[in-house]
Amino acid sequence: MTGQASTTILGIETSCDETAASVVVRDESGRGRIRSNVVRSQLDEHAAFGGVVPELAARAHVEWLDHIIAQAMDEAGLALDEVDAIAATAGPGLIGGVLVGLTTAKALAASLGKPLLAVNHLEGHALTARLTDGVAFPYLMLLVSGGHSQFVLVRGVGDYERWGGTIDDALGEAFDKVAKLLTLGHPGGPAVERIARSGDPQRFKFPRPLLREERLDFSFSGLKTAVRLQAEALAPLTDQDVADIAASFQAAVTDIVVTRSRQALERFKAELPAEPAQLVVAGGVAANQEISAALRAVVAETGARLVLPPIALCTDNGAMIAWAGAERLALGAHDKLEVAARPRWPLDTPDMKVNSDAA
Repeated sequence: MTGQASTTILGIETSCDETAASVVVRDESGRGRIRSNVVRSQLDEHAAFGGVVPELAARAHVEWLDHIIAQAMDEAGLALDEVDAIAATAGPGLIGGVLVGLTTAKALAASLGKPLLAVNHLEGHALTARLTDGVAFPYLMLLVSGGHSQFVLVRGVGDYERWGGTIDDALGEAFDKVAKLLTLGHPGGPAVERIARSGDPQRFKFPRPLLREERLDFSFSGLKTAVRLQAEALAPLTDQDVADIAASFQAAVTDIVVTRSRQALERFKAELPAEPAQLVVAGGVAANQEISAALRAVVAETGARLVLPPIALCTDNGAMIAWAGAERLALGAHDKLEVAARPRWPLDTPDMKVNSDAA
C-alpha cells in the first residue's frame, strides 16, 4: 500500500462505552478528510450504575456495531468493498468491548480481502491532531481521559516516549468519583464543571499532590480523599456546599494540570531546542473549559502552540482509529488476522514501532 495516491479507511472503536465507526480518507500529501463519523453513546445503559459496566458495554457493542458501521458507510456514500483497509481498536480498553470491534474488523478484512490494522487506542488520540490540524512531528501530547492521564512525546507514527502518567486515578476517573460522591450523576466531568460555575473555588484548600516533585507524574487519589473527608465533615450538604466543593476540586486539578504542562513544555524546549514547542491535548477532559482556558494561558506564557482538536474528536470515536490506521498503512504497516486484543497496551512499547512486514 506504500505510495498509494489516496487511501480510504474504515475505523471501528469499541474500547469502552461508545460504539463508533468512521470513514476517513488520507490523500497523497498526508492530509486527512472525515467522510463520516458515527458515535453511539451508552450513557443511558450505564447511568443507573454510576459508571461503566463492562458486560453491559460489550453487549451493547454486539447489538449496535453492525448498524453503526452501515450508517458510517451510508453517510460516506461508499460500499464496504470500496475501502482500502479496515482499522479497529485492539486495546487498551475493556476487553469484552475490544474483542467485539476487533473480531468484526477481522471478519470484514478477511471477507473483503483488505488489510487489517489493529490500532492502539492511545495512538488514535495521539495522532488526531494531525488529522484535524496537520500538526508536524514532534510534539507533546497531554492525554486526560477517564482511563488515562499522561504526557507523551510523539516523535512519529509508532514512536512514542512516555514522560509521565498517573500513579493512581486518571483525571477523568477522579471527576467521576467526585461527581458520584456529590450525587451529581454520570458522566462526572460535565456535571462537576456545570455545578462548579456557581461555586467558590477558594472556599476549600484541597491538596495538589506531587507538585513539589520534578517528575511529570500525576496523583489524584489523595485529592479525591480530601474531597470525601470535607463532604463528610459538612454533611448534610447544602446546594452551595456542593457547588463550592466542586469548584474547589476543579481549581485544584486545574492547578495540577497547568503546573505539569508548564514543566513538560520546559523539558520539551530543553531536549528539542531546534523544534517548535507544541502541546496537543486529547481525551474527554479536554472539554473542560476552565482547564482548557488555563492551558491557553500557559502556552501563551511559554511561546508554545496549543492544539485542541474539536471535542467530538477528543472523546472516543472511530475517526481517530481510522486515521491512525491510515497513518500506519501509509508506512506499509498492516497486521495479521491472528492479532490479539489487549486490555493493557502502553504506547511506549517496542511493538508500537511500524513494521511493514507485520503480515
